[in-house]
Amino acid sequence: MYVIFLNWKHLRKSGFHCYLSICHLENMLSLHTCSALTKINSAGACTVRRNLSRLSAAGRKLLKSSNNKLALSADKVCSSASFHSSAASNMRFVQFQSVNGGPQRLGVQLSQDGDIIDVSGVNSSIPNSLVKFLQAGPAHHEKAKRIVAQGQSVVSLSEVKLLPPITRPDKVVCVGLNYRDHCEEQNKPVPTEPVFFSKFSSVIVGPNDDVKYPKDITKCLDWEVELAVVIGTKGKNIRQGNSMDHVFGFTVAQDITARDWQKGHNGGQWLLGKSMDTFCPMGPCVITKEAIPDPHDLVLRSWVNGEQKQQGNSSNLVFKIDFLVSYLSNFVTLLPGDVILTGTPSGVGVFRKPPQYLKPGDVVESEIEGIGRLRNTIV
Repeated sequence: MYVIFLNWKHLRKSGFHCYLSICHLENMLSLHTCSALTKINSAGACTVRRNLSRLSAAGRKLLKSSNNKLALSADKVCSSASFHSSAASNMRFVQFQSVNGGPQRLGVQLSQDGDIIDVSGVNSSIPNSLVKFLQAGPAHHEKAKRIVAQGQSVVSLSEVKLLPPITRPDKVVCVGLNYRDHCEEQNKPVPTEPVFFSKFSSVIVGPNDDVKYPKDITKCLDWEVELAVVIGTKGKNIRQGNSMDHVFGFTVAQDITARDWQKGHNGGQWLLGKSMDTFCPMGPCVITKEAIPDPHDLVLRSWVNGEQKQQGNSSNLVFKIDFLVSYLSNFVTLLPGDVILTGTPSGVGVFRKPPQYLKPGDVVESEIEGIGRLRNTIV
């Protein structure tokens, strides 16, 4: 819930100042604090000096019950809801387009399931692609922070279609057998070194996009919710102690898998079983690492048709993120925008008794706390 403290000062004939401090106490793992300073004159006109990063419906209702004029101000603030400048680095980057179509844009979502600041629309020098944005380096990061802090060009979530938050990365690298409980459910020993494989980057789709069932190829379609790491800066032979300096943020991925092709075809190589078209739903955002206090203490869940199939915690990772980034960089140069899927917890279909597989019409939902949820229909 949001606890709102109102401190009224300097009441005078021409107007009054209202100081609002809002503390987000909803998540035990993190504490987000932001503030707003609003001045209302005698005519009820409102000038927002600092916008609210988060304000719940309950909070708006409370404000409305306090003062009708302040309610109007609060609604304006909520609609523009930009981050406080001190929290501008804690951002949720999204790629999106209008529900009516049109070009791709790069934006920052103000909160989970919240409205979006169209950063590439405000400043044409900012690319409409997150990969290109990361390639451009820190200067663009600072531009985006300023735009977010100023609350410019806010677009309602209802007016857009969310695209994959990152497209056409140079690499999509995956880690197999990287949750202890996932090893246990298939009676395999915990690996002593990471098991890497890859997906083609062209199979990435958005958080609400359909997954195509290749019914003429496979009968064993399975689900795997995963925490994905997005690389921010180029690196080779990275020391483990410096690994997180190269990480930009995190997103949710669903590693759709054709188990028969993973295990029974292609000479035992996993690539084709993992890389058929639409086999990598991702999103809804890439959240910057600063917004995740501990990426090794996140709850991952997946559902099929509303029935929960997986629940795990990233604390159960065999190889932690800093080690994976360092280890992988010994073999290949990591580039801005590269994606690393870090593995899945137990609960996948193939190891259930009897095995369970996806079919056309099924809805797969994948969620990681603090990042967001995917919802993909099998077609």
